[in-house]
Amino acid sequence: MGNTTDKTLDTVGPRLKQLRLRREVTLMELANETGISTSTLSRLEAGLRRPTLEQLLPLARYYGVTIDSLVGAPRTANPRVDLRPIECSDGSIIIPLTRRPGGIQAYKFVLPPGSDDAVPDLRSHEGFDWAYVLNGTLRLVLGDQDFLLRAGEAAEFDTRTPHWFGATSSGPVEYLSLVGRQGERAHIRATAQSG
Repeated sequence: MGNTTDKTLDTVGPRLKQLRLRREVTLMELANETGISTSTLSRLEAGLRRPTLEQLLPLARYYGVTIDSLVGAPRTANPRVDLRPIECSDGSIIIPLTRRPGGIQAYKFVLPPGSDDAVPDLRSHEGFDWAYVLNGTLRLVLGDQDFLLRAGEAAEFDTRTPHWFGATSSGPVEYLSLVGRQGERAHIRATAQSG
């Protein structure tokens, strides 16, 4: 193996850990989904073990990403993003809109109709989130506040604040989400209207 291959494989562990933390799953949950032991997953994420193709395939399938994106293979001239949806057990669908590791990641979420009295399962983690509602009504619980965002409305917040997204009984909701590391924000430029 050449030096370039060694360096490429050394970056897989942090990518795997970032993907798992972003999905908010434990090593045990990931082990149950992929059939890879928790100790092997832990060693892969820590860079103490080099991944094999047999390990990368179920991980890429679970995260809905290409093996190229896991190993950081150089991009080709084709700019199209693999928009393979990730179907969740609660009926929601996540469509990754970016494929580069690090930096701000973009996703489209499609949530099935919800219940207006649904008890939110608040989560918090490092990072910053920006959400923009495309269709429907998005319920955002942020700390002790409960918001209803409609099509065309956006919200941004520090993800260390406990939060939860859900649909209402009025129907499904589609929204875009930009998620970045702590301190990274979506920068919005506006042009003043001349009157």
